[in-house]
Amino acid sequence: MSKNLKEMYKTIMDDNFPPKMEISFVDGDKRQTLHYEKASWVIDGVNKGLRYGENPGQEAALYKLVNGNLFLGDIQTIQPGRYLASDVELLQSGKHPGKTNLTDVDNSLNMLRYFGDKPTVVIVKHNNPCGVARAASLSEAYLKAYNADRIAAFGGCIAVNRALDMVTAEAIGAQFAEVVAAPDYEEGVLEYLSSKKNLRVVKIGNIERLQDFVGTRCVDFKSLIDGGLIAQTSFAPTTLSVKDLIPAVCDYKGKTYKVDREPTEREYADMLFGWLVESGITSNSVIYVKDEVTVGIGTGEQDRVGVAEIARDKAYRKLADRYAFEMFGKPYNMLEDADKKAEADAKAADENGGIKGSTMVSDAFFPFRDGADVGLKEGVSAIIQPGGSMNDYQTIEACNEFGASMKFTGQRSFKH
Repeated sequence: MSKNLKEMYKTIMDDNFPPKMEISFVDGDKRQTLHYEKASWVIDGVNKGLRYGENPGQEAALYKLVNGNLFLGDIQTIQPGRYLASDVELLQSGKHPGKTNLTDVDNSLNMLRYFGDKPTVVIVKHNNPCGVARAASLSEAYLKAYNADRIAAFGGCIAVNRALDMVTAEAIGAQFAEVVAAPDYEEGVLEYLSSKKNLRVVKIGNIERLQDFVGTRCVDFKSLIDGGLIAQTSFAPTTLSVKDLIPAVCDYKGKTYKVDREPTEREYADMLFGWLVESGITSNSVIYVKDEVTVGIGTGEQDRVGVAEIARDKAYRKLADRYAFEMFGKPYNMLEDADKKAEADAKAADENGGIKGSTMVSDAFFPFRDGADVGLKEGVSAIIQPGGSMNDYQTIEACNEFGASMKFTGQRSFKH
């Protein structure tokens, strides 16, 4: 008998996780206990928690913190009741959400919290952003984020920091998405989105107050193969404004090296935008951003030169695909006419994949100049990175050779 492989994706797992969970931190007679309750949703009369874990067949449960305070040294963690992704209001869904849906929403909010002053859209796929953009309107921000990587955005999670309007909803409706998360929905939008049967539409009211979560931390747990746990405080970027940036200066063998050119206003904006987007990307990572839109995103690579090249190559491919779709109405990979492909490639190449004039962002220092050279040779005009390498002088020299500006953050932004 042949097995219907599609059925495994439709299955809603029965989980054996208990309705409540407690985690205690004990130091002598001092005990701090965090109390959690399991979350669930009623869909078509069925009350269930997470559909399954990372893969079908893996049981999973979502717990939200309902009581308990935790103080670790000078750090006080997020207090119970200040909910985001752990207590989403599921307004519409043909399917119960799975673990990946919730973690995608969570990482979208992780980045979105830094951009409350302007309409911003984050599109996440498999817990990494594939497009992030800020603009004067939500619909413009969505189109820019979507066009940054149309291919990866297929089946992604879209999070926005304004009430979803009809213009943006119709643009989203023209694509296939798994999740849409917004602080609210304007009149008629939910009715329109109801035609998308399996789209999970969630409301998170606290998105409107996301900036209150900037700098706050929670306890981050990592499970090991034997059931052990690593506990750490969550990452909080400290570079939030121009005044937080550090001049790119270093001493090497008795000589002082410094970057000749200060960033322009646009470069400063892209530096800060890119650095805060970087906090939501799996390391090692290098990204390129321009005019507060991601151009190329390289993630999870073992070496910094390789990931800079991946981000560069993706920028070229994604821009060629966008031009193919705009000019010929088809994705690049579906074009059969070699001349049309060549035309899209040439147009993307003329702009260096959109990298020319962009800012290069690295989550850790460049150990040598070769990583920075990848972007500089494509026309990168600014770099932001933590600094602190013994060979910072090499990257400073590279920037001066290409006339680029650079600033340090003094903080690494690894995410695993």
